[in-house]
Amino acid sequence: MLNASLSVAPLSPSAAPQRAAIPGSYGWPVIGPLSDRLQYFWLQGPQNFFAKRMEKYESTVFRTNVPPAFPFFAGVNPNVVALLDVKSFSHLFDAELVDKSNVLVGDFMPSVNYTGGIRVCAYLDTAETKHGQIKDFAKDILRRSASTWVSSMTTTLDAMWDSLESQLAAAGDGGSASYIFPLQEFLFSFLSLTLLGADTSAFPEIKKSGHIMIDKWLAVQLLPTISINVVQPLEEIFLHSFSYPFWLVKSDYQKLANFVENGAGETLARAQTEFKLTKEEAIHNLIFMLGFNAFGGFSLFFLSLLSSLSEQKPGVQEELRKEVREKLSNNILSFETVREMDLVNSFVYETLRLNPPVPQQFGRARKNFDLSSHTTVYEIKKGELLCGFQPLVMRDPKIFENPEEFVYNRFSKKRGGEDCNILKTRSSPEQPSSSYRSKQNPGVVFVVICARWIGISLFRFMTDIGASGGSYSGYDIFN
Repeated sequence: MLNASLSVAPLSPSAAPQRAAIPGSYGWPVIGPLSDRLQYFWLQGPQNFFAKRMEKYESTVFRTNVPPAFPFFAGVNPNVVALLDVKSFSHLFDAELVDKSNVLVGDFMPSVNYTGGIRVCAYLDTAETKHGQIKDFAKDILRRSASTWVSSMTTTLDAMWDSLESQLAAAGDGGSASYIFPLQEFLFSFLSLTLLGADTSAFPEIKKSGHIMIDKWLAVQLLPTISINVVQPLEEIFLHSFSYPFWLVKSDYQKLANFVENGAGETLARAQTEFKLTKEEAIHNLIFMLGFNAFGGFSLFFLSLLSSLSEQKPGVQEELRKEVREKLSNNILSFETVREMDLVNSFVYETLRLNPPVPQQFGRARKNFDLSSHTTVYEIKKGELLCGFQPLVMRDPKIFENPEEFVYNRFSKKRGGEDCNILKTRSSPEQPSSSYRSKQNPGVVFVVICARWIGISLFRFMTDIGASGGSYSGYDIFN
């Protein structure tokens, strides 16, 4: 939970931003980064780590260290300038100001062995020619697959609900079902169909265990940078002190590569003929797009969405259910009907605001420039690494009224929805960016669209929803 206050004094309309030095410190070499790492992972947790420093320095922009750090991360510089308000955070998406080369998770970059020995699109800067080619390839996939999203979603979701319903029936009255693996099986099948054009049912091992392979592949890359809340100090000693070797997942990764090569032939052919990518570039970018951008992000976000639904008062669930059933009175699900579900869309965006699946964004200054927060202008030097922490940025009290509160209809048209712009510019499935200079994640399209559809599917068939600790309970399933 967030303990530090996020209140910021109202800025007078006539007040001009004042120039100031960036507060904060990196501390002594080795000792400073190690101390910050222990605070970040162990003593405070990521959100409190940033919030308490924001309170201490009375600033939404400050200097600090972020993991990974000491002892076995040679060449990794943990020094960052933290950006924790909407105005300063927006600089991270100005390609004229920031370089995105190899900074997906900060100054630390997992070995390219995890991506077939190549730098995939997420690690390329917008100025690199290959970045534009791969982004155009990704957007072409989204455009071509849009016509199959509804049918693919319906088919794979039905299988997931059947699995959960069987578990609930076996559990009896008041019982619950574990939804994590059925969810991941659904996601992997759906994303394989829509992103790759590959049917997992033709590959029995992949259908059964593909999602688990992706989970392991993601985990060994990212463990030095994420908190998993196991017993300390074991987590610090064994999970955050060194990088993990690729050989731990080499066999699984090769199976995923074979699946893409054999199951996504048409997509690979287009990559080579229309977008001038090599076969290897296409395969490994598709795995990354499938596993990291889409599957990984949505696996996290759906848990937040289901938790948010189960925590709402009965009246809120009733409003959402009423909207879904009214809009689906003709029993036809389409992009148009999804767009018309104002409350469902608002609920998804509010969940995304408070629980972004990717909490941090990084960028390295291309040149010296002035960075503005709501109140102050700071000088950024060329080469400095900027770090935006979205869970706090999306609680900016100058942008969002009652920023700590989950307001299910915050972004609804009836309420005005004006605060939604910052979310939609980064996650709108209807208008993905067409610029070569954009670093918008193509997989975010699936995150938002899938979240809407799953929410619609829940309220289409169930009258009460509960979720806790990875288990799910849905009552009065009448389909």
